[in-house]
Amino acid sequence: QVQLVESGGGLVQAGGSLRLSCAASIPTFSNYAMGWFRQAPGKERDFVAAISWRGRTTVYADSVKGRSTISRDNAKRTVYLQMNSLKPEDTAVYYCAVAVSPWGAPSRTENEYNRWGQGTQVTVSS
Repeated sequence: QVQLVESGGGLVQAGGSLRLSCAASIPTFSNYAMGWFRQAPGKERDFVAAISWRGRTTVYADSVKGRSTISRDNAKRTVYLQMNSLKPEDTAVYYCAVAVSPWGAPSRTENEYNRWGQGTQVTVSS
């Protein structure tokens, strides 16, 4: 059974930084693009960032571009999201997800992912 475990969330002041991690129990982790999404209270889940299976291609939502960096360590089966200059509007539960198909390009679309973690809460105070 595939398991994704996010960590690294917490409470931080505006302007601060957090590094989220997502550890995956997938033997073929290195074959799949990975994505980060977030869901704020009362809102739909939104795309944040995604990375290709080799880590050579990344895509970002406009709302986090320039402030966030997605990366992966295939040997550790872990994907990261470094978030800097955090804003109160970044407050959300952050989820990592595995792409449906191997060797694909990183996608902004939620239905291109079919395995999800339980989420980690990020709260940014003003």
